[in-house]
Amino acid sequence: MRWWTAAWSLSVSLVFFSTRCLAQAPAVDAATTTTVPDPIATLQQTAEASGSADWGFWGDQPERYVSWSNHSNRLIPVYSFGMTLQSVGGTNSVYRDPARLTALYGRLPDETLDTLADYFDQTDVHRLQVEAVARGAKRVVLFVFDGMDWTLTRSAAIVRSGSVAYRTGRGTGLAFQDYAGTVTDFGLCVTSPANDGTKIDVDAQVVITPGGTTAGGYAVARGGRTPWDPVANPTYLIGKDRARLHAVTDSAASATSLCTGRKTYNDAINVDASGGQIEPIARRLQREGFAVGIVSSVPIPHATPACAYANNVSRDDYQDISRDMLGERSISHRGAPLPGLDVAIGGGWGVDVKASELEKERQQQGANLEPGNKYVAESTLAAIDSRSGGRYRLALRTAGRAGSEVLAEAAAASIADGQRLCGFFGTGEGNLPFATADGRFDPVFLPDAERERLEGLKRKYSKPIRYTAADRAENPTLAEMTVAALDVLSARGPFWLMVEAGDVDWAAHGNNIDGAIGAAISGDDAFRALVGWIERHGGWHDTVVIVTSDHGHMFVLTRPDALLGR
Repeated sequence: MRWWTAAWSLSVSLVFFSTRCLAQAPAVDAATTTTVPDPIATLQQTAEASGSADWGFWGDQPERYVSWSNHSNRLIPVYSFGMTLQSVGGTNSVYRDPARLTALYGRLPDETLDTLADYFDQTDVHRLQVEAVARGAKRVVLFVFDGMDWTLTRSAAIVRSGSVAYRTGRGTGLAFQDYAGTVTDFGLCVTSPANDGTKIDVDAQVVITPGGTTAGGYAVARGGRTPWDPVANPTYLIGKDRARLHAVTDSAASATSLCTGRKTYNDAINVDASGGQIEPIARRLQREGFAVGIVSSVPIPHATPACAYANNVSRDDYQDISRDMLGERSISHRGAPLPGLDVAIGGGWGVDVKASELEKERQQQGANLEPGNKYVAESTLAAIDSRSGGRYRLALRTAGRAGSEVLAEAAAASIADGQRLCGFFGTGEGNLPFATADGRFDPVFLPDAERERLEGLKRKYSKPIRYTAADRAENPTLAEMTVAALDVLSARGPFWLMVEAGDVDWAAHGNNIDGAIGAAISGDDAFRALVGWIERHGGWHDTVVIVTSDHGHMFVLTRPDALLGR
């Protein structure tokens, strides 16, 4: 592992802001109607139309641009700031110790013991946060790029820096790779869950089939010691190697690991493999006097932010998860409700359950589903609204008003009045508008005839979302949300905050490299805003930031210089 304490150079910052990729094909900026170069969009469009690309592919079949649209068990990067990773990596790795490994998984997983492991486990990210507080940290931030593994990180770094600068290791080109304003470290972790295939009863909040159908583990000889290891087998990493099946994680199991230090089944929100509730670090710190909050570019009760605070046997029980997060009674806390987050800012606004979808949604969310907004029940918003006696100052997407102004006003009022803050924004899909690699929110849209042709061939293609001018204007950015949360939380004293760049995962599920790179860069801008805020507010003497992802996908970059238009 490596660490640096040198100051972050101004020249690096200027590179981040000024670099743009070279011209390859034109695209139109909807805001200015000016033709501008957009090489990454050209790569995406050509690959979708032809079904293959010489520069990369999604899945385990190089001849097909898309053969897999889900997660992988690639080792995931972890970047720490304000502390090192020495206590969990190298000779301290849980993967070197059969007794600790057995305790972690509930058994000793096949082919998983590795006496030479430098990597650690995702549950160790929780351990690092606990250690940071024990050593005196008063400001702890967990920054999660949902779905972004080493290869997608490298892809975004190539585009942002304008250079194929590295082929292994921590890398350079993104703010969180290059920031050296404090002690920093880099390592890798395993994300495999306890199991996949567990069945639950959302109304009873019980696990029906403990143990599921596929157990977790990490076979290093198949998955590789690093994400850039040439022996890594994509078929194994996506859970399709019949010789050794290990469960591939979802965001709920992985975020539970990050926030509680426990492995569990896919779909679980802070419950163990048998369905028992686990207290996440945010609630423990809240009892000790910390203010706690979440910020996300996707709906507030989605799996990753949900695991910051809630308990539920199902990640899909959105309205109940929101009740937990906002301090209202829920299906999992029927008696006394949880205290609730001090700050919750994210998406989900404007997504109502259609009458035709009500029964299907009730099967996922349970009998207490309320018609209306899918993610936060209207009764919950009414109950928490400070205008009617609730504890939260609300900042809602408002027609004709800039989202940044709406949020800033609510944050200022929250600080002045000592109230909590709930920001509820989004588009028709629930998310913030997602940028593309050129930063212009101009995703590739295939012509109708081309989409029909691909559907006839049963070929997958990305289905990006069109954003209106109002979508752009009426929503704040993830960076603006992050700063607002920091301002409100810090006014209350010590704090813990989760920031999630959730749009990387959405783009990767769509096998859209243009969107995935754009989302990564948007998240990087939020990290830049975070460290800028820290430097303006007392520096790093009592602050720890951990940047990581909950899981990876299976994008394979075979010709990196293609991302530079070559």
